[in-house]
Amino acid sequence: MTGKEAFEIWAPTGARWTDWVRPVHFIAPGEAATPNFSDTPTAPRVVMNPSIPDIYYISEPQTDAAIILDLPGYEGIKEGLALARLGWRPIPLYNGTNGQPGAMTLVDNQAIDIALVWGAEELSKIELPNDAPPAFLLDSNRTNRHKMNVSVFDNSWDIYEQDMPSAAYFPENGITEIIVRGQSIQRDLRRILYKYQKKGLQIFFTDGYENAKEVSIKKPLLKN
Repeated sequence: MTGKEAFEIWAPTGARWTDWVRPVHFIAPGEAATPNFSDTPTAPRVVMNPSIPDIYYISEPQTDAAIILDLPGYEGIKEGLALARLGWRPIPLYNGTNGQPGAMTLVDNQAIDIALVWGAEELSKIELPNDAPPAFLLDSNRTNRHKMNVSVFDNSWDIYEQDMPSAAYFPENGITEIIVRGQSIQRDLRRILYKYQKKGLQIFFTDGYENAKEVSIKKPLLKN
């Protein structure tokens, strides 16, 4: 499976929400990645656990709830597939880049490249309606950064308001709740959620084990 073929599975024509699938990571995989994530022509061997986790914080589909999975590395892809089995359409928002071969980078995006190809094979086995609610996938390691060093490629990234649907688009398409699943709500995401909240969307948070609880997002500091 090529990256293009994988992209077409994650973003099928006619399905709602797929306009937000980011294409960056589908350029790198090239040829097929085997289920155990072995070598590809463009990357050294990556060894990962491809098991799909159980979901404890949701037991049945909520057609009025969008989910944001803010998990490290490729963990969001695996949990996104678990949510797909419950009726959510996973929407990859990964927007990082890889460094040159042999270079040190701040964020490891190589595993995400390969996991997206493997994930496409798994997602193709799941039937989802075109109007399935979205589960947006983020890498919580995206903001890993430090003072510049000439020997390190800074491939950290932030999520911005234009990278996600608007606060008006959600209710227009039946979404009134946003559930964030992660260890915390990061500053870049907090800015977006604050604007959602001001427009009347309810924001919930879960660490993945307990049921999601409604939270109030305070106005972020400009320099935070």
